[in-house]
Amino acid sequence: MMLSLNNLQNVIYNPVIPYVGTIPEQLEPGTLIVIRGHVPCDSDRFQVDLQCGSSVKPRADVAFHFNPRFKWSDCIVCNTLKNEKWGWEEITYDTPFKKEKSFEIVIMVLKDKFQVAVNGKHILLYAHRISPEKIDTLGIYGKVNIHSVGFSFSSVQKSGTSQFPSNRGDISKIVPRTVYTKSKGSTASHSLTCAKILPTNCLSKTLPFVARLNSSMGPGRTVVIKGEVNTNAKGFNVDLISGKSKDIALHLNPRLNIKAFVRNSFLHESWGEEERNITCFPFSPGMYFEMIIYCDVREFKVAVNGVHSLEYKHRFKELSNIDTLEIDGDIHLLEVRSW
Repeated sequence: MMLSLNNLQNVIYNPVIPYVGTIPEQLEPGTLIVIRGHVPCDSDRFQVDLQCGSSVKPRADVAFHFNPRFKWSDCIVCNTLKNEKWGWEEITYDTPFKKEKSFEIVIMVLKDKFQVAVNGKHILLYAHRISPEKIDTLGIYGKVNIHSVGFSFSSVQKSGTSQFPSNRGDISKIVPRTVYTKSKGSTASHSLTCAKILPTNCLSKTLPFVARLNSSMGPGRTVVIKGEVNTNAKGFNVDLISGKSKDIALHLNPRLNIKAFVRNSFLHESWGEEERNITCFPFSPGMYFEMIIYCDVREFKVAVNGVHSLEYKHRFKELSNIDTLEIDGDIHLLEVRSW
């Protein structure tokens, strides 16, 4: 599923390859670089380089070298060039790139790493070896056709909005209105207080996180959860609960150890039938994520990192009684929003 370029800035269309261009703003945590293109039938390799300058002699440092290869076994090689010397290669063999196929690369800058998705699927993480603050140039080389390059410079720390460009008509393009975090001095079970900007360290690091929604659930209501999956994660859960009856209207349980995204409801003191069907499991150890839960008239809709993931038909019909959110498991919780 291809993401829309509607929300991107400084879009460059059909650049001539090799392309070397200045990145218009500093790469802060939360910045996205979105590259759309096509792999020609005779391609043996191409590369996307995030460079510290554009010098050829001596060659500029390359903080992040992203290099899909097709010559022998298909793979993606990532590396860093520092003082004209390459470091150790990090190779990913589960590659989404195919000859004569289109692609969309989304590179997200995080505090300690780059996170890369291709065609809406998480592909890899690459820990910073050079500070991203030193990156000022984008280079694209090799046998590849590029249709567009765009940027989103809204920072995780500075913006309450989603960092991910969204599909047309998808729930994740809704503009958030309110940001919530833990009340000062409250316990693990607490009410939510409004904040215009949420620093990443405001939430309680201790899970479970339990909070009442600012208003009860109903058609058009949205909950946004931002977090980072632990590197050794087995799973986590997000539950929408009726505080009155303690029924769990929506139980979302990504299980990373078996790559299953389990959905269920706990009604009248018993679990129902699990739903597991999903096109692509959207989570991976160590990755940053934004999960959006949208309540429609007949179902919940869930998107992860700008890509629609699943629907879940309402089993608990009294939507207005759903007033509590609970989050637990192997994640670092960064932000919760509801509107």
